[in-house]
Formats: sequence, structure tokens, C-alpha cells
Amino acid sequence: MSLQMEPIGVVETCYGEKFGVPRQPGLVPQAWGRVVFDEAYRGEAFLRGIEGFSHLWLIFQFHQAQAKKGRGTVRPPRLGGNERKGVFATRAPYRPNGIGLSVVELVKVDSSHPKGPVLQVRGVDLVDGTPILDVKPYVPFCDSVEGARGGFVTGTPERMPVIWDCECLVSPERRELIESTISLDPRPAYQEDPGRVYGCSIDSCEVRWYVDGGIAKILGLVVAPAK
Repeated sequence: MSLQMEPIGVVETCYGEKFGVPRQPGLVPQAWGRVVFDEAYRGEAFLRGIEGFSHLWLIFQFHQAQAKKGRGTVRPPRLGGNERKGVFATRAPYRPNGIGLSVVELVKVDSSHPKGPVLQVRGVDLVDGTPILDVKPYVPFCDSVEGARGGFVTGTPERMPVIWDCECLVSPERRELIESTISLDPRPAYQEDPGRVYGCSIDSCEVRWYVDGGIAKILGLVVAPAK
């Protein structure tokens, strides 16, 4: 049996590249996104009633991750990148069909957008331009399971303190987004290179930073010109 799916749109987000994107949804509440539908799905009828839901499921394609066929295990960052688990026991992007799902907060339906109506969301863990395959409402009574076990994933990720070793020339909102993202330590789990300088594209800012003694230090920030 062969299946074929076409995206219904894309999500525009504050993350311009894969490195730096939170590894799970909701970890950075300030992380904004917009679901922009293809013309065939752009009518108000497709969204009738969606305003009544506080959160949505986004079903998407990991378009920047290519799974290697026949590889059944991956190295989850939560385990330090040193222990292998079955791909179906993880949320790794390198999957046979490259499908992912994220729960995001619905901020509003923006009908005034030039490509509207679009869905303004936040808490995203998706890179800008990610293809969206479907949108479904989050329904609390069945989507939240009391007493569920999390396997080897226990507790929320630890965060690093973030300090600025340069002048911060961005708004308080943008600063909060940058600090919250970097505090999650997006470095590869196996990376043990003290002093190495990393770069992230966050909310149209090119951010350079490194880790010293468990503290992330921002060295520089360049705001991209408005398009």
C-alpha cells in the first residue's frame, strides 16, 4: 500500500534555522509562529469554531531531517547522546515517514493577514517554513492522560543561566525569547568543546554565544534588516 500526502500550508516561525529550535513544544512560551494555509485551504469555513480551543495539534513534516532507511535506533539528547533507543520509542526527527506533531497555543485567528486567515500560535518547536500536513484541536479530556508514564523522559529539561557579554539592543520581548531559547542548551548532547562559539537565528537575529562553566554567554547579536 502506498500513501501520498500534500501539505496544507507552512508555519512561519521565529527560528530561521534548525539549530536552536527547542526540542519539544511549549518549552519556550515566547516562541511565536503563524500557520499560513495554501490557497485551497484558505477559506474561513475551514477554521469555523477553532477560536473556542486554546491549543492545537500541528501535524507536520520534518523536511530538514532525512532518515536513513533500515536504521532502527537513535541517540536521544535527553540521555546525553550516548545511549541508543528505538526510533519508535523517541520523538527524534529522523523517522521512516518524517512526520511529527506539536501542541501549540492558539493566540488568535488573524483574518487581516494578506494570506489570511492565518493562525497565530506560540510555544512552537518548529523551524521557519516547516510544511503542515494537518491541524487538529487539542481536547483536554482525552489528550491529557492522568498518571501517564514518561519512560526514560523524566522531568523538564534543565536550563542554563544566560548572561550578555555584549550590549543588548533588542526589545525586552525579543530578549526574553532569545534567553529562554539558549537557556535550554541547544548544543549537541555529545558536544564537549568548552569555549566553542555557536550561532543561532532567532527572531531575525543572528546570535553568537558560548558556554563557560555552565553559563551561556552571548557574545554578539546582529538584527537582520527588515524584508
